Amino acid sequence: MDAISPTTAGKAEALALRYGADAVPAAGPWSDAIGLLLSHRSVRAYQPTALPCGTLETLVAAAQSAATSSNLQTWSVVSVTDPAARAKLAAIAGGQKHIEQCPLFLVWLADLSRLGRIAEAEGRTLEGLPYLETFLVASIDAALAAQNAVVAAESLGLSTVYIGALRNDVGAVAELLDLPPGAAGVFGLCVGYAEPAAAGEVKPRLPQDAVLHHGTYRIGEERAQRAAYDQAMGAFSRRNEMQADTWTERVLARIASIRALRGRDRLKPALRALGFPLQ
Repeated sequence: MDAISPTTAGKAEALALRYGADAVPAAGPWSDAIGLLLSHRSVRAYQPTALPCGTLETLVAAAQSAATSSNLQTWSVVSVTDPAARAKLAAIAGGQKHIEQCPLFLVWLADLSRLGRIAEAEGRTLEGLPYLETFLVASIDAALAAQNAVVAAESLGLSTVYIGALRNDVGAVAELLDLPPGAAGVFGLCVGYAEPAAAGEVKPRLPQDAVLHHGTYRIGEERAQRAAYDQAMGAFSRRNEMQADTWTERVLARIASIRALRGRDRLKPALRALGFPLQ
């Protein structure tokens, strides 16, 4: 083991926290970076402490170091500091007050507008621009960039939480941020120092056997795996004073009705109105 690697005990503990003591996968190579990734948790309460000067630029540098399809770089990010704008974004997201509370709030954009401006300046037509594939590329680019920023933030002792609920009303977000046609907010990100009581514990994930397939997709022991995971998630919820439901119940509650989509059932026409034909 090299000098910077965590101890074997640290490795075993990190895996047990992520999967539960009864579902720890085989331990392989390890590094501090892997330990950091496994320790991730979402945080929804932040101290008002300002971030060190240059933190935003450092996180964006990390974001721009992520992979990007064909080097098209079809994403942008908006740092929102105005309290009134943050309040409106929090309302769009269903009253998530941590959007107003965190010292840094970022809105990540699928941004094809820049490519459109290049085509206009060069007198060219980009026939592939209106297609669903190109929007998907932009959304994936944004997610890859943001995750790099999250890892960088957590390496600096900061905490984060993604805000997918900005998609409740992409039109309102676009108007608020004065986005050009061909740009849409796909999610937000809170960044800051966690309130000590809000740090919480690592949330268990499905066992690896439920998501890792070898050669072909095999459903296998999915029912048994889900039952065991439901128990783990129920215990996690009770320990953290959350609504004591199972993972199965959460899935059903989140996806079972159109109402639960909170306006995102109208996402396709809203994106088209923002300049994404999605052909």
